Amino acid sequence: MNSLVNIFVFGTVGALMMAAVLGLLLIRTGRPARRGMPVAFSAMVVVVLLAVPALAASTVLAAGTGAGFGEAYLVAFGVVTLTYLANVALLPLVARRVAAEHGTERAAQLRPSPATLVGGLLICSVFGLVSTGIAVLAG
Repeated sequence: MNSLVNIFVFGTVGALMMAAVLGLLLIRTGRPARRGMPVAFSAMVVVVLLAVPALAASTVLAAGTGAGFGEAYLVAFGVVTLTYLANVALLPLVARRVAAEHGTERAAQLRPSPATLVGGLLICSVFGLVSTGIAVLAG
């Protein structure tokens, strides 16, 4: 498969899985919080952000086209970035829901700054690197 196709397919899968996790989190917003819920949601997010790009990178490495670590890393980074962009796109929806639950207007006007977005891309880079490492070790 072409690398751009891998990025699109696995990025879409990651974005949909992350949207599902956010949907579950939104359902849990109005209920009393248990101690393990934030940990469980955090673990699900980390698994999605590591497993999906690792699968994409391992697909690139196993394709037999002579692709190396660099190409696998770029594919994993692209997948994590698409997942991140889906999260950024869903942020206003989550903020409005939280604001409605808590009766505050401040959270409804949440907008990430450019520095926060760049920081998120740096974190995407780290997740892509770790995912590629996992794919190389598993492959």
